[in-house]
Amino acid sequence: MGASSWSYFVPYQPDVNAALRQLRQSVFEQGDYWWAVKGEFGPASAYPDRPTRMDDLLADELVQECGTHSILDMEHVLAEGEEPYDGAVLPVTAAEARAAAGTEVLTREHVQAIDGLANRWWVGRCAVLHDEYGNPTELYFWGFSGD
Repeated sequence: MGASSWSYFVPYQPDVNAALRQLRQSVFEQGDYWWAVKGEFGPASAYPDRPTRMDDLLADELVQECGTHSILDMEHVLAEGEEPYDGAVLPVTAAEARAAAGTEVLTREHVQAIDGLANRWWVGRCAVLHDEYGNPTELYFWGFSGD
């Protein structure tokens, strides 16, 4: 099947890992991910018998192998200086923002410019997006996962 791209906008909060946990819970509850069933993939929302606990879903061997093609495949937002690994979210650095978008204060208008920073399967990215006054308003999570 190959990896799938995914992206999400959530309200800004300074604790990016808390935002990731809330986003993952919301995506899980909505069934907005792909679930491998008997070797076939489909949107989990189409399966009323899908797992009711995220831990049960993520413990499934096929899910571990193929992923969910969603933010559920990401576990943790890296701190500055941590090396990326599969299942981690790497925040956009100021240098990356300047190089890709010409500014460190990113807005929704810069999303297309920074999308290419997600260039490694199974490693998500996140960026703080601002309003026209420079106030943080959203977190943008995006990447590729699944197999």
